[in-house]
Amino acid sequence: MGVFSIYQPKGSKGTAAAVAIRTPYLRAVGIHSDVDHTMKGNAIFSEEEEQEFLEMSRRPDLYEVFANCIAPSIYGNKDIKKAIACLLMGGSKKILPDGMKLRGDINVLLLGDPGTAKSQLLKFVQKVAPVAIYTSGKGSSAAGLTASVQRDHNTREFYLEGGAMVLADGGVVCIDEFDKMRDEDRVAIHEAMEQQTISIAKAGITTILNARTSVLAAANPIFGRYDDFKTPGENIDFQTTILSRFDMIFIVRDEHERDRDERIAKHVMNIHMGGRGQEDQIAAEIPVEKMKRYISYCKQKCAPRLSPEAAEKLSSHFVSIRRQVHNAELAANARSSIPITVRQLEAIVRITESLAKLSLSPTATESHVDEAIRLFLASTMDAVTQGEGAQGSKELMEEVGKVEEELRRRLPIGYTASLATLKRQFVDERGYSEGALNRALVVLQRRDTVQIRHGGSQVYRSGV
Repeated sequence: MGVFSIYQPKGSKGTAAAVAIRTPYLRAVGIHSDVDHTMKGNAIFSEEEEQEFLEMSRRPDLYEVFANCIAPSIYGNKDIKKAIACLLMGGSKKILPDGMKLRGDINVLLLGDPGTAKSQLLKFVQKVAPVAIYTSGKGSSAAGLTASVQRDHNTREFYLEGGAMVLADGGVVCIDEFDKMRDEDRVAIHEAMEQQTISIAKAGITTILNARTSVLAAANPIFGRYDDFKTPGENIDFQTTILSRFDMIFIVRDEHERDRDERIAKHVMNIHMGGRGQEDQIAAEIPVEKMKRYISYCKQKCAPRLSPEAAEKLSSHFVSIRRQVHNAELAANARSSIPITVRQLEAIVRITESLAKLSLSPTATESHVDEAIRLFLASTMDAVTQGEGAQGSKELMEEVGKVEEELRRRLPIGYTASLATLKRQFVDERGYSEGALNRALVVLQRRDTVQIRHGGSQVYRSGV
């Protein structure tokens, strides 16, 4: 429905538009589409293609093969690739009788050292997902992620221009350099990640836009790389509000192991010489185009539900995970920086559903639950317990306390000592462990009691 009318075009400066010419246009009052826009991408499949996909879904090793086909040029990182396979599939969206919606999209955060191929994974997901938008931290403002208000030149009316989250509706948003974003911009994602909508109140326009997207974010820890002596909370700069919205949080470490380094080096060399790297046979199995089609086919045709046994298993497991986290919090006498809330239970449910969806099965069974729980333990729970070893026992904390007191006595305000001297005095002469000394220095540095200068060789006592 619309109103057919005409307007006189304004000529730009210097070129006077012809006086009596009017341009016709149709002012839309209501638009009703016959095409279902929820299925983006080419959603029509031929019969041969469907047969092929059904055969593919019956393969017993499909999950492994699918995970290996994600970024085959990147060595290792098996669990992350499996998580990305789940993210591409997504769980089932549920609409409750009272109209409340539960999201089915899975969000994943990769947090880790530089050089662990995080951005490459993001770029690959952008290629494979049927709808995907890639954006980088510093360059994306809150308006760029949600929606901005523009002014129409001719009618001088305001209209909304959708941002990255809105454009990727039904797909994936890849956000690189997630830690470099300004806090006020990061807040714009909160609502999109949990409620899957974006509400706007700007320039007299109040409206709600859909943003049914999965978020795949990559970030570096505060110090540029992950510091083992610090707890996850000291390494991760995000607030709990945003962390609890991620279903899986992976801490990607750049480990130094000789065999692993040799394998990676060989793999990289093979790729640069035009080969396919170590995982030669796998790369050829499912080409990117076919993966893309298979993902949209699964999303369109399949919405699995949990079987009663699987649900029972999940709930009991969640309770034990909560108890484990609670005990760890009591032992460390601090709240865990990565929260385990009911959202995390829903996260495991979604992962289970996405695993079932991958093999096109209508119900999620116990085997799916086992794999989902394994993925969850390998990602988020691993991140929660990562700092436990470093934080360690009460004895270490007590030792750190003693070292702190002695350091304060040893260094009057304004004095400087070299790190080597302190090590000699505390570790060799008084028998404290080196870990305790390092940790005490870190704690004092955070309280601005000491400053570490000259690339870490000098310790200067600056304040109380």
